[in-house]
Amino acid sequence: MEGKEPEGKEQEGAQPPAAAKAKAVPDLRFLLSHPARFFALGLGTGLLRPGPGTWGTALAWAIFAVLAPGGAADPATALIIVAVALVIGTWAAEHTAAMLGEVDPSTIVVDEIVAFWLVLVMLPTGRHWFLLQVVAFVLFRLFDIVKPPPIRTIDRRWKNGAGVMADDLVAAGYTLLVIAVLMRLSILSA
Repeated sequence: MEGKEPEGKEQEGAQPPAAAKAKAVPDLRFLLSHPARFFALGLGTGLLRPGPGTWGTALAWAIFAVLAPGGAADPATALIIVAVALVIGTWAAEHTAAMLGEVDPSTIVVDEIVAFWLVLVMLPTGRHWFLLQVVAFVLFRLFDIVKPPPIRTIDRRWKNGAGVMADDLVAAGYTLLVIAVLMRLSILSA
């Protein structure tokens, strides 16, 4: 048939319908170019390799240790701060993911930061607070990496800033649940 392009060939100058936006490679310039990117990339920890999520979680722990040594003295105020960080983090993740051309790039670590702050705020204070935080760090990273249900489902289906944040909040919930069970069984104590 005359005038019809053979299948599999594109018209000159036309982009294929499934052409995706080119993915940006985040670097220091990208990090510093917008406040959302600076926050989403965890003040730069998202650029570290290997394991940017682990670096972001470590940053969350370090910030918490400086602001609340020994645990949150006022959990209500700390939860308000976490809630505000969650809203800002959702916006920052959405913006940064769009600029990177991906839904949930590994360089975005604000989700790990906010979720781990939630864990740290909810942990009891006491003689063994540091041990509880170490166990929480290991468990949180394990749940975030392995992604047991429904974390994997959320990660696959929710393709926006809220989805980026939500799967880590579920990992935080699992972490707190396991710690509560271990404390109830007297394997851990506060």
